[in-house]
Amino acid sequence: MKKIYLIRHGETDFNRLGMVQGSGIDTDLNDLGRKQANAFFEAFKHIPFDNVYTSALKRTHQSVHQFVTELNIPHQILSGLNEISWGYKEGRKASPEEDVEYEQILKRWSLGDLDVAFEGGETPLMVLERQKKAIEIILAQENEKNILICMHGRAMRILLCELLNYPLSEMDSFLHTNLCLYELTYTGTMFVVNKTNYKKHLSNLDK
Repeated sequence: MKKIYLIRHGETDFNRLGMVQGSGIDTDLNDLGRKQANAFFEAFKHIPFDNVYTSALKRTHQSVHQFVTELNIPHQILSGLNEISWGYKEGRKASPEEDVEYEQILKRWSLGDLDVAFEGGETPLMVLERQKKAIEIILAQENEKNILICMHGRAMRILLCELLNYPLSEMDSFLHTNLCLYELTYTGTMFVVNKTNYKKHLSNLDK
């Protein structure tokens, strides 16, 4: 049995401004993002985490750094947990024309056309393949019972489909916000959801 606490990173200025980040943009948390990270730490520091896993991008490191620096919990970086690459879209603020293209891509994904991507970017199937390797590493650690994983919005949706046996075309059914929590129990054969897009720990933060 393993308990997995899966969170999205805290807010960055790119999030606030509606700009595309992806795996190629290595942004820092902004002031609100740091408050979100602290709020999550205060709410969940009592959990005896055996390991903290993050992507290779620093916004995930900063979201869980208190668990590592204050509680001395081991931290392992797995690039397989990185956000999807949005290709040429990264670093740009979406224009109305680009919004149309984005919605067209999402529509194709929802119809099962999962091998399409923005120019220079990744498809959902490509992301899933690298995630499988990361999850294999995590689940192989038999002595780890409570695990904290910090990653990214689109990547999280893809991962949840894989863990919960949802068709990848239904990834957008998994809602998320900055520093939200999905709590899962792994029985050894399947994953069970305990909390979905949980954010009670953020309720007192000023927006």
